[in-house]
Amino acid sequence: MNTDTQRNSIRRSTTNGSAHAAEARHRAARLKKGALALLTFMAAVIITSCARMGQPDGGWYDETPPRITGSSPADKSINVKTRKIGINFDEYIQVDNPTDKVVISPPQIETPEIKAAGKRIVVEIKDSLKPNTTYTVDFSDAISDNNESNPLGNYTYTFSTGDHIDTLEVAGYVLNAQNLEPIKGILVGLYSDLSDSIFTRQPMLRVSRTDSRGKFIIKGIATGKYRIYALSDADNNYIFNQKSEQLAFNHDIIEPTFKPDIRQDTIWRDSLRIDSIRRVPYTHFLPDDIVLRAFTEEQTDRYLLKSERAYANRFTLYFSYGNKQLPEIKGLNFNEQDAFIIETTEKQDTITYWLKDTTLVNQDTLRMELKYLATDTLGVLQMQTDTLDVLSKEPYEKRMKQKKEQFEEWQKAQEKAKKRGKEYQTEMPAEALEPKYNVQSEPAPDQNITIEMPTPLQKVDTACIHLYSKHDTLWYKSPFVLRQKAGTNRIYELLGEWRPGTEYSLETDTMAFTDIYGKTTAPFKTGFKIQTEDAFATLMFNITGMADTTVVVQMLNNSDEVVKETTTTDGNASFFYVKPGTYYARMFIDSNKNGKWDTGEYAADRQAETTYYYPEKIECKAKWDLNLTWNPTARSLEKQKPMEITKQKPEQEKTIKKRNLDRAKSMGIPYPGN
Repeated sequence: MNTDTQRNSIRRSTTNGSAHAAEARHRAARLKKGALALLTFMAAVIITSCARMGQPDGGWYDETPPRITGSSPADKSINVKTRKIGINFDEYIQVDNPTDKVVISPPQIETPEIKAAGKRIVVEIKDSLKPNTTYTVDFSDAISDNNESNPLGNYTYTFSTGDHIDTLEVAGYVLNAQNLEPIKGILVGLYSDLSDSIFTRQPMLRVSRTDSRGKFIIKGIATGKYRIYALSDADNNYIFNQKSEQLAFNHDIIEPTFKPDIRQDTIWRDSLRIDSIRRVPYTHFLPDDIVLRAFTEEQTDRYLLKSERAYANRFTLYFSYGNKQLPEIKGLNFNEQDAFIIETTEKQDTITYWLKDTTLVNQDTLRMELKYLATDTLGVLQMQTDTLDVLSKEPYEKRMKQKKEQFEEWQKAQEKAKKRGKEYQTEMPAEALEPKYNVQSEPAPDQNITIEMPTPLQKVDTACIHLYSKHDTLWYKSPFVLRQKAGTNRIYELLGEWRPGTEYSLETDTMAFTDIYGKTTAPFKTGFKIQTEDAFATLMFNITGMADTTVVVQMLNNSDEVVKETTTTDGNASFFYVKPGTYYARMFIDSNKNGKWDTGEYAADRQAETTYYYPEKIECKAKWDLNLTWNPTARSLEKQKPMEITKQKPEQEKTIKKRNLDRAKSMGIPYPGN
């Protein structure tokens, strides 16, 4: 074959090969397209089938709580000897905060060991088991599954070391005695010994803890008579032995009992629709309405907490408890005679000594012998002597350096003003006394002016204080009284004949006030106008059953803080010049007529003074007179305080989440069983 013939043969072969290859590629493309179409069709069929079955992709959420499959020993076993308990479940579980939520009764001095591992909870009791005693392990709502946290619900495991199970229960609430706040987590316990001293001598017999609503349930109680107590047990010994421990007690004798009863259970179809209401028989344990008012005793043990000289011109002694007999001070490196102006708090537990002599102010260390009454180991006040070195936190050298810097800064400012031809000073002015004037622009007619001094005063010159009132277009002198405010050291009240709708001007001259260091006040002037009566409301209470009782009634804001207070007269309380707004009210029985709420004392068998809340919010409007009848005993104490001002809100009860129903609704598919 010649060369040309070979070339043509090769060319034809190449052409035929290319055609076959192209045909093969087209065939593969058609097959691929067909396969994709088939896959798309199959996927559509699957999705449609799933929609018809009512199951979203990924499957439904687990909404089934864990189920107990068994325990060792079995629940409600008798004649139990082992201290190790195992509880089995049908799925992996978790125990939320067992230290706080799980309560074992009788109380355990040594902390039990509670572990969750896989599908099992193990409880190991460390204390020796008591003979013929019912034990309860109250898990509350601590148990839930590990995946979706579906709660088991309130669960209590029970066993007995004797031949029977005690099944009685008592329930109630623990509230703060002063403000009726529910107390969460406080210990509540029973004693079968009815003597008053048992609370301070022996651990509680059976216990429980309050939930976020202040509610408690004590279970596994035997038939008998009991007294009940509450205790914030600081040292976990189940005995009241520290005055710092919050407590509650009463003299009521409790006899647990029960009766058959019927309750209504509401079955919800969803969050808005009720499916049905069932009448369910149950055992109603009594009493279930115990209310304990908890308080903290006043600390009466007296000892010196600390001494402090935060500022050079004064030092302060802090005591744990006050006493009318003030400490005796003997200066060891200074003369203590007529050296101080002494200020005390109302309780006389904090005493401040102002140094009158600037020589002592400039002395960095004051060494002194201090004699004071202190409580000994037997609880008796005895004279004690200490030697103190009271050091200034502002050393003399540092203060002098600061004064020098201030002078240099003032000097530069005056030289700068002089060069610019502006007015300047040739002598640095003395530091002025700067009181705080509390004057509102539009005060209420019953609101006085207060003046707070930074240092003790040596002199008040009322001739340099002027109060003017405006009538028509003319200003006239208006009478006033200046007095030290009760219960304070350096706060003064200016009382005037405040006429609604009238303008006033308060003016003070130089040297109206002079402190113990010779500082004087600068001139001061401010104007204000008393609001008219039409801007206010009047609120009056008729308190039933309290005509012969001294009662202090308090108006409260939405933070449960006192806005106004008054003492009743024949069971009536009146509040005038009330600003429009929403208020609340509380009252307390002022047993000792001292005008303030007083706590209780266990050793003296004295309860805290009783507090009540008006159960509704009060809307006050301008120009309105509001008359309300208040029966403080119409509702039990735990139902009195309005939820709006209750700080301890009830925690949301753990429930099964309706995630599947919500998911089905969002996807537009039916949910099985709904």
